[in-house]
Amino acid sequence: MNTAVLPKTALPLGGGRAGTVPEQGPSAEPVLVLNCGSSSIKFALFDASVTPLPRQPLWAGQVEGIGGKGPKLVQAGSPPTALVLDAQNPYDAALRHVRATVVAQTGGRPPAVVVHRVVHGGSKYAAPVRVDQDVLADLKGYIELAPLHQPFALQAIESLLAEVPDLLQVACFDTAFHSTLPTVEQMLPLPYALFERGIRRYGFHGLSYEYMAVALAERHGDLARGRTIVAHLGSGASLCAMHGLESVATTMGFSALDGLMMGTRCGAIDPGVLLHLMQADGFDLPRLTRLLYHESGLLGVSGLSASPQTLLEVEHRDPRARSALELYVRRIVREVGALTAVLGGLDMLAFTAGVGEHSAVLRERACSALAWLGIDLDVDANRANAPVISKASSQVRVVVEPTNEEWIGAFHALPFVREMS
Repeated sequence: MNTAVLPKTALPLGGGRAGTVPEQGPSAEPVLVLNCGSSSIKFALFDASVTPLPRQPLWAGQVEGIGGKGPKLVQAGSPPTALVLDAQNPYDAALRHVRATVVAQTGGRPPAVVVHRVVHGGSKYAAPVRVDQDVLADLKGYIELAPLHQPFALQAIESLLAEVPDLLQVACFDTAFHSTLPTVEQMLPLPYALFERGIRRYGFHGLSYEYMAVALAERHGDLARGRTIVAHLGSGASLCAMHGLESVATTMGFSALDGLMMGTRCGAIDPGVLLHLMQADGFDLPRLTRLLYHESGLLGVSGLSASPQTLLEVEHRDPRARSALELYVRRIVREVGALTAVLGGLDMLAFTAGVGEHSAVLRERACSALAWLGIDLDVDANRANAPVISKASSQVRVVVEPTNEEWIGAFHALPFVREMS
């Protein structure tokens, strides 16, 4: 299939109170949410004419394999469709295809707004913002802090600004939810002048945590407003300690490398290791970057796969796979313990994202090691991926809650659409 070519302020949830969702004003326009990675573009289309905004999109999917030999369009309920993308600029070609498919899906109506998940907003952007050339230039300054994600979201924004300059585009930031971190959690033990330059702990996965603040409060009420730790466990992974449904501590810091062990990222590491590799082995910046972002984590330790499920299938016969999973769980347990200390106790532990929502085995191993907190896991509920997987006798409620970053992005776009109408 050839790619199609198309013709040529955000409000906090609950008006400032986390965990509540206000009614939305009417709008008859579709809202398109994009989540752009290095080789894929995920998209979701929401119907903003329905009040309140539906949690489930009208339509969603992704273009996979961009820049590879077999790019394809994957949509829920349909077989994958092979794509032929311009070899000179496959990413922009994929983006044009998404736009054309959206217009076809909506009966010829282009989206009223395109919302982008942007990983890093630095210290300047603590709320969603309409993107123009000046904002785009600002955001390019954070590419080095999130090299796996930031460049591709900005490429999509820049491409749309060039081709459809009047199209409303809104950036929502993964760092924004953590703007409530107390100063002591933002600071690094480095010279204070570096902190003043913006070298500090930012935190990530904020769109996921923002949704969890809403969903957990809806399902669990006041308990969720207490001392809660959310474990966002996917290919990237982090924990967030919440109190009053606001971020008070998190495991990712200055970059998305910090904290937990991940699929291919190392998580927290002694900086002396990096100095040693530079001195003893001659590692330069590109080699270190490749090591830390692409060759470490589960993949690096196991030598086999970045997928926990793949490693679980072979751990009985592969010692390195077993060691990788043991380290993965150990790091989760250590960080839950540290965040519990910061919170002064724990009322709720919530698992979300791909691994957190679907891996009963890893949830059970982590909770078993955290039994000292008073966690009493319901094995059958856990295996069923039930919303509550702890027993009534458990001193800590343990829950599984699917995340919905796309809905958070669409929700934040609505005030911008109303402003334009």
